[in-house]
Amino acid sequence: MGESKRRKRVLGEDYGKEERFISWLPLTKTQAEDAYNLTTRGAWIGIALLAFGWITIRFIGPTFGWWEVN
Repeated sequence: MGESKRRKRVLGEDYGKEERFISWLPLTKTQAEDAYNLTTRGAWIGIALLAFGWITIRFIGPTFGWWEVN
């Protein structure tokens, strides 16, 4: 119990608030983690779309005569 009271006294108004990711940036660690997860998911979606497009153009398109591959 003593450690908690000491920490509360030292931190003052900031006690119980989430720590910032970078001190000068108004972004908490949880928000930074959420942004990281969102961009990671977006990157994987982009990779999947790129692969789908490549397969379509390379294999499916010539089958239907859409594009000529020599």
